[in-house]
Amino acid sequence: MPLKTLHYSNGEITIVWKPDVCIHSGICARGLGEVFDPRRRPWIDMSQAATQRIIDQVKKCPSGALSIAENDTDK
Repeated sequence: MPLKTLHYSNGEITIVWKPDVCIHSGICARGLGEVFDPRRRPWIDMSQAATQRIIDQVKKCPSGALSIAENDTDK
């Protein structure tokens, strides 16, 4: 059975979240709580921080449940 995958985009990049992989360490929320708020739905709001700050925080995800896909902006 394929893993559930959710996508959140700000137009420049897309966060790919695999909830079945997530270990709920909370590193994302503690490091960038304005973007990652598990009490909010949707829990990721990319309008709350600059793209580079989001990228830097996603790189800290210990499980790999969060990753970044760059959007093709040439179209």
